[in-house]
Amino acid sequence: MSTDTNYEYRTGLGTDIHRLVEGRPLKLGGMTVPFEKGLLAHSDGDVALHALMDAIIGAAGLGDIGMLFPDSDPQFKNIDSKVLVLKVKEYIAEKKWEVVNADIIITAEEPKLGPYKAQMKRAIASLLGIDFLNVNVKAKTNEGLGETGTGLAISAIANVLLRRRIKRSL
Repeated sequence: MSTDTNYEYRTGLGTDIHRLVEGRPLKLGGMTVPFEKGLLAHSDGDVALHALMDAIIGAAGLGDIGMLFPDSDPQFKNIDSKVLVLKVKEYIAEKKWEVVNADIIITAEEPKLGPYKAQMKRAIASLLGIDFLNVNVKAKTNEGLGETGTGLAISAIANVLLRRRIKRSL
């Protein structure tokens, strides 16, 4: 009897949206973006990292970030979302999952995010422990439509691919 080592792959999709308010720093993609408003949330409100975490947890079949980090828990009040991403990475590693790649879209009318995309990619790749080329960050507008288009909110969508090694008997 011999064994052949293969991988199991799963994809996950995550979304998040938060309202822009005065008096908070704008955290996006693991960095602070210079802007006069920030995102209203129980944590730091980083919609890109929140969508990313939801995608990762969902791909692993382990629920969502609200289950792991409920907004009713005071220990998560104003927490840096980078800390939560590291916890999610540990959580999925316990189940033998690893992130292969991540693709994130951030939708905001303002500020213009183009100058910050590479820095966000570096931050996210570092958090996940994957190559910079395996992370993609896109910045879009909503062309004046909806909450994001009128400048009331910023949203994000993330897609990830996970893998884990499995052994099959032949």
